[in-house]
Amino acid sequence: MQGQNGRSGSGAALALTAILAFLGPTLARFALRRFVNTSLKRLMTDPYRENLWELFSAGGRVSPQKIVETNLRASRGSLINRPLAGPRALPNFDGLVFHIAQLETLPTPQEVPIDLRVRLGKRARRPLDLEIPLIIGGMAYGLALNEKTKIALARAATAAGTATNTGEGPWLPAERRAAQRLIVQYARGKWSKDPEHLKQADMIEIQLGHGAWAGLGHVTAAREMTAKARRLAGLRPGEDAVVPARLPDITKPGSLRHLVDYLRALSGGVPIGVKIGAGKYLERDLAHLVAAGVDVIAVDGAQGATRGSPPIIQDDFGLPTVYALVRAQRFLRERGARDRVSLVIGGGLFTPGDFLKALALGADAVYLGTIALFALTHTQALHVLPWEPPTELVFESGRYRNRLSVGQAARHLANYLQAAAAEMAEGIRALGKTSVAELGPEDLMALDPVTAEATGIALAYRPP
Repeated sequence: MQGQNGRSGSGAALALTAILAFLGPTLARFALRRFVNTSLKRLMTDPYRENLWELFSAGGRVSPQKIVETNLRASRGSLINRPLAGPRALPNFDGLVFHIAQLETLPTPQEVPIDLRVRLGKRARRPLDLEIPLIIGGMAYGLALNEKTKIALARAATAAGTATNTGEGPWLPAERRAAQRLIVQYARGKWSKDPEHLKQADMIEIQLGHGAWAGLGHVTAAREMTAKARRLAGLRPGEDAVVPARLPDITKPGSLRHLVDYLRALSGGVPIGVKIGAGKYLERDLAHLVAAGVDVIAVDGAQGATRGSPPIIQDDFGLPTVYALVRAQRFLRERGARDRVSLVIGGGLFTPGDFLKALALGADAVYLGTIALFALTHTQALHVLPWEPPTELVFESGRYRNRLSVGQAARHLANYLQAAAAEMAEGIRALGKTSVAELGPEDLMALDPVTAEATGIALAYRPP
């Protein structure tokens, strides 16, 4: 009897499943049609003050970015910090293209090797030699990125034959072990001054500011740092990490010379660099740096990114990177300092074409930040998408930081760096040259008068 009832129940279930399978698409289409018709009718008949289309109408004047950030300000009533960089379109390297070698200049044969090596701090006792002119920029452990991400960045840089930068966070021993070449930032926080750590640097970079923060001080709340990061920064339980606006060592421009000399002697002669954001008086800042005897100057344009800074700084302060590069290169050349001071540029450079153009305009190397994180997370971003951004994998305060595989992240970023270098080598061959050192402004053409005037590059629609 039970078996018969069971068979009857199974038959009823199969029948119901068949009915639903048949009626399901029809019911779904009916429901969708009712929803669409009702919605469109309301859009067509509701008065404008009640009409949802008013949001889209107003949105034509105010971008979705500005609407969202307005609501964040209204909700919080306090300063908002935008991760990475802003969406504002500033002048960039897209206004430039390379010429091509064919007959007047012959292209370089495919079998000829291309030399991408670069030396930073040419006059230093222990210059920094890189296999490629792409460097992982300063992204701070603890204040921005988590330990796994910093180790992955270091491993990738080592595999690609380049350097990684500690950023303004505390010293991370695992990063030093993973990095063959490590640029240590002498930052404004109190935790980056240990002589024993500075002695392990392959280059020291005094951080005075950058594109997304200008020269502002900022605070990372204790709750946004792990206990290990706070301990390595020398912070007490519950103490916030404070980065002041100024280095205590620098009370006037002339003070910089004493700090440079101290770091040079302490480190045994590694290159001593300074990182600055690019502003209106860029040349005056550069004059102070040259007078201080620095070996490397890193200039961050307005498209630079950070873990989080006020949108007003990201959107409305600083020189676009391409302008900053041209002005810095011109100043160093006119001062006769170009042969002893290396120039590194950063801020919104994303493609091998961007990198090669920056080198042709006079940079010795390029700092990579945001694009390195995109390459590093690669398919691991699927661990958090679509409900969370990939930054949740790499930030110190990210909820899913433990899901990041260091090995995969390092491999994917190394692949990106190597692929970018290979493309740059092909570009150099297309110019009929054999090394990155041979690049120059003469290899470029400007697509519009503004870019031509700003860079000093000849217009493409006029014969040379």
